[in-house]
Amino acid sequence: MLTEQEKHKKELRARAMRLPLSPGVYLMHDKTGKIIYVGKAKALKNRVSQYFGSEKNHDDKVRRMVASVDTFEYILTDSEFEALVLECSLIKQYSPKYNILLKDDKGYHYIRVSSGPWPKISEAKQVADDGAEYIGPYVSSWSVKQSVDEALKIFRLPSCTRKFPQDIGKGRPCLNFYIKQCCAPCRGKISESEYREYVSEALEFLRGGSAKSVRALTERMDEAAENLEYERAARLRDRIAAIRKMSDRQKVVASRVKEQDVIALTQGTEKSCFEVFRFQNGRLCDRETFLMGETGKAKEARSEFLERYYSMRDRIPPRVSLDGPAENAELLSQWLTEKAGRKVTITVPQKGEQAQLVEMCRSNAAEQLAQKTGRTGREASALDELARLLGLPEPPAYIESYDISNLAGGENVAGMVVFENGRPLRSAYRKFKIRTVVGQDDYASMREVLSRRLEEYEKNRESGEGFGRLPDLILLDGGKGQISAVRPVLEEAGLPIPLFGMVKDDRHRTRAIAKDGGEIAISSNRSAFTLVSSIQEEVHRFAVGYHRQVRKKNSISSSLTAVEGIGPARAKALLKHFRTVAAVRNATTEELSAAPGMTKPAARKVYSAFHPEEPARTD
Repeated sequence: MLTEQEKHKKELRARAMRLPLSPGVYLMHDKTGKIIYVGKAKALKNRVSQYFGSEKNHDDKVRRMVASVDTFEYILTDSEFEALVLECSLIKQYSPKYNILLKDDKGYHYIRVSSGPWPKISEAKQVADDGAEYIGPYVSSWSVKQSVDEALKIFRLPSCTRKFPQDIGKGRPCLNFYIKQCCAPCRGKISESEYREYVSEALEFLRGGSAKSVRALTERMDEAAENLEYERAARLRDRIAAIRKMSDRQKVVASRVKEQDVIALTQGTEKSCFEVFRFQNGRLCDRETFLMGETGKAKEARSEFLERYYSMRDRIPPRVSLDGPAENAELLSQWLTEKAGRKVTITVPQKGEQAQLVEMCRSNAAEQLAQKTGRTGREASALDELARLLGLPEPPAYIESYDISNLAGGENVAGMVVFENGRPLRSAYRKFKIRTVVGQDDYASMREVLSRRLEEYEKNRESGEGFGRLPDLILLDGGKGQISAVRPVLEEAGLPIPLFGMVKDDRHRTRAIAKDGGEIAISSNRSAFTLVSSIQEEVHRFAVGYHRQVRKKNSISSSLTAVEGIGPARAKALLKHFRTVAAVRNATTEELSAAPGMTKPAARKVYSAFHPEEPARTD
């Protein structure tokens, strides 16, 4: 019996199947008539009908959107390019809930110089009627902040909240004074005129740039030296050295491509982050960060982000470098070319300087996302990198890993460890005793473990916790053989869980990731390599630890079964009752006979086995 929602979805699919195979734009409405999503399509029938078909290939964002759709409408266009232009216009007009929407906070920014005898330099978002001097406006808040920070460090000006001259001589100087990043007027060791000279030099640096500032300071240094003002000349020399050092540091973030934007995406389980590095004259001139909710598949997210971002930017560079492929990249390049009035190329660098810039941009996106989600930048970056490496639609938030442990086929056990958001989730670890496999057959043992795990899922799926939660990724300790053995178990259960193996080298260190039909090298992917290595080491440790525990228990049990009249059942019952062999050894015959399954004759034999030279104790 179909539910009302399923019936409605079926009706929407039937309507979608009647759409033409023409390019156009479609608009999804909710029950109130509000537009919740706008999309474009090369063939409307194919694209729109996908939403109301099987949900297997849909991510959570699409599922939520489809569940909210009451009806849809469409607009035919003459080409896919026209559909793209119309889509951008409609999204700007309606701001639909399920489209990527970016907040444009690119207002003007200023450098503020406070009034009074001891002026301070800072950044400001707007001009206030406070008697201060404002330099600007500047479009980039990032460049203003960077410039102010550099000027304060180079010219050793205070960045604290202390006010001068009121706070002169009150309290000790802060750390910046001791690391030579502040002249510390609070100490009272610098005159007002000398301080104002520092401020003047800093403003000259901010207005004219480093090259002009170096030339002016060099002239003053030479003049001071000629006038035998060696102390002042030395101070100016130090200023010049500091500016050059700062300039050398900036060269690290430089590009042979004179003008371009570098864009990277990092996806989390609930949030995503786009980072944009903007280069002009081969130097990083601006940086923007966009934190947002779930963005769906990376390829589609990049395409949608490019549309939204350049819809609200007048400056479009001749080159846009991405960290991965974008859907309809050629179409987007055509749109940007028309918008910019010159050729615009979209690329995905694979090696060299450009690939390094993209990786740096992605690392910054991961760090920003980590700060928002409470993870470390390394964890966010590792999961994102692992997803790209394995071709997963999004980073695997919940990873299960399995390993088999035995000794020549004896005491056959398995361990399961769980990593959630890149960290071990020890409360979800599980141990398995192999029941159906006799001897050493790791493939059959792994099949049994995964079959039992999926059986537990069917029993507990309503809870959504523990075994009731399916992993986003399964990693087996082993190669292609293990994958081939387990794959049929997942297929039979109808669960499309990504499955890979972890391959070790001759020194038992992680070497590669095994997949169907081959291997994926991971040594060059440092974050992913560290994560996979950690998982493999942890699951091996856990499985081997459980095996040793079982082997020890069995050896203890065998010491009891060596006693005449004590079989495996009685030995197990004694250990369960007394918990340890030491407790059995210290028990009296009366206490032994009181244990489940024991008799007085058997109790006397156990006591005699542990105390051969003593009479049986009863008290």
